[in-house]
Amino acid sequence: MSMGAMKESDRAAALLAAAPVSQGPAARASGAADLPRIGLARADGGSQGKAAALPGEYLGPGRVTAAEGGAITVELPGGQPVAVEMALALPYTPALEDTLLVIGREERYYAIGVLHGRGQTVLSLQGDVALHAREGALSLCGDKGVEIRGPELEVQAGKIRMVADAVVQRFTSVVQRVSALLSVQASESHTVVEKTSFTKAKNATILTEETVTVNGKQILLG
Repeated sequence: MSMGAMKESDRAAALLAAAPVSQGPAARASGAADLPRIGLARADGGSQGKAAALPGEYLGPGRVTAAEGGAITVELPGGQPVAVEMALALPYTPALEDTLLVIGREERYYAIGVLHGRGQTVLSLQGDVALHAREGALSLCGDKGVEIRGPELEVQAGKIRMVADAVVQRFTSVVQRVSALLSVQASESHTVVEKTSFTKAKNATILTEETVTVNGKQILLG
């Protein structure tokens, strides 16, 4: 190899070594490989890939997302799920999609109210319970109904008024004692007795404007 050729190769090597790293193909390939790694790091460890941090102090609504076995989980408006403890004056069992009033600090959260609820409130007291509206009226109202259960029911009142579209009564036996007047007024009356019907009165009158029909195998008068 000639001296001129050696000098030319040395000069080419020197130019390649002096060239900026970013201008070489290897540098461009390395830079292209670095860009995805930067993007992955931002997606994994950046604020965009993490759930919003829990507020230091919070007072506001929370939507119930889990209510099983006494463990209640709500979702705050920012999307953070937190476990809450029920802290109501009355025992309330929330249902899914209920909206509770939640108060909390750091990692302790409590439900102190019900904003929109479809759950159940059970008030259980020991012994006899008397509910008295002093110098006022007591009203029981249910949007879906009122139900009373017990082995015995006793009602004492000066007057009883019942207003209903339909009444269905089922009894094993009924005894009525009316000391004055028993008056029944109806558009139509239909009575069906499976066995024997017996009516006893000191005086009896049957009065109709049109037809009276008596039908039976035997009719005994007198």
